[in-house]
Amino acid sequence: MGNNGPLIPILGFLTCAAFIYLSLGDLWFRFRGGEPELGFVSRNGTQFVLDGKPLYVNGWNSYWFMDHAVNDHSRHRVGAMLEAGSKMGLTVCRTWAFNDGGYNALQISPGRFDERVFKALDHVIAEAKTHGVRLLLSLVNNLQAYGGKTQYVNWAWQEGVGLSSSNDSFFFDPSIRRYFKNYLTVLLTRKNSITGIEYRNDPTIFAWELINEPRCFTDISGDTLQDWINEMTAFIKSIDKKHLLTVGLEGFYGPKSPKRLTVNPERWASELGSDFVRNSESPNIDFASVHIYPDHWFHDQGFEDKVKFVVKWMLSHIEDGDKELKKPVLFTEFGLSNLNKDYEPSQRDRFYRTIFDVVYKSAKRTRSGAGTLVWQFLIQGMEGFNDDFGIVPWEKDSIQRLMTEQSCRLARVTGRHLQDEKWREICSHRP
Repeated sequence: MGNNGPLIPILGFLTCAAFIYLSLGDLWFRFRGGEPELGFVSRNGTQFVLDGKPLYVNGWNSYWFMDHAVNDHSRHRVGAMLEAGSKMGLTVCRTWAFNDGGYNALQISPGRFDERVFKALDHVIAEAKTHGVRLLLSLVNNLQAYGGKTQYVNWAWQEGVGLSSSNDSFFFDPSIRRYFKNYLTVLLTRKNSITGIEYRNDPTIFAWELINEPRCFTDISGDTLQDWINEMTAFIKSIDKKHLLTVGLEGFYGPKSPKRLTVNPERWASELGSDFVRNSESPNIDFASVHIYPDHWFHDQGFEDKVKFVVKWMLSHIEDGDKELKKPVLFTEFGLSNLNKDYEPSQRDRFYRTIFDVVYKSAKRTRSGAGTLVWQFLIQGMEGFNDDFGIVPWEKDSIQRLMTEQSCRLARVTGRHLQDEKWREICSHRP
């Protein structure tokens, strides 16, 4: 036993201090302004669920986060945008978790990654957590921007292993499938250099999106795309069972959904090799995604006709979510172009309001319409990243009010506006 008399009071003091720390640690954490730990979003049937309550999403797209987080002079824009979104009660931001080849590439070549860019993505995720915003992270682009499937095809072609120079070989070439699976493995198991959390274990990530707007023109039957979706989603779930997963569809109906073909904007939409119902039924897909761009899909319709189409388009997909898929339906992109020949700023307010009202009514009736993500939000000085849909929200009072009001309406449906001080502050003066 020895002479340990002086140790007894010291051990007693340490025990008491430890008890006080454990008891008051959370209080101190909150006093210092910290946020409580985020929980994982899951789903129960046609609803997203968080902390035992339904969750309806009001959010936005800022695809540029990782790109701007690479460089010191532009990194602040990520935090500024997330802070602005949080103040409007926005809960989810969709952004790119890919950049294949080219400037600031995350994946320089198959299996080669730029640690500097990976740290930028680490920063994006850590900042989102700080501001209480979750991220819908998209994994590859069907389009050529930021590399996309074209870059994968070029890599295989350059290495002499590609079966075809067609962009659609991305979906069926075994070598390219291996490239993509390697990328998925590296990304999902990445340990964040700031938080120390592997991406697959981080609840800041709302969900993964397999591919942005997939199309496979060379097989309009849809079989090629469907096989790829089934294989890749099963692979993702074998590594990450905690996060939700969606395809990234525009929402067009294909030949396997003959009763819905009249809902498509025009005939071409059924000949893209994708099919909303069939693709979303894939067993590892947790929720369906839909985009809303009537002014890009029609070329001879006025504003009033576009608004009518939007309502029909949304209600059709919500009905599919309720009756066919039994999964949530998230409208992950929507916008109204300011290049339309009859465009007036007030049209955008009405367009947004129409979409928000459909989702709000769906939420009140506990149907599958699970929320929306506007395309796109930026901050000042980003003209090079803007398009005919981009908005700096605090420069448009009416848009900022609409976004905040929708956040509060959806929070009231679930009672979340009563849960904490943040929601009470955001919603106390809203109708």
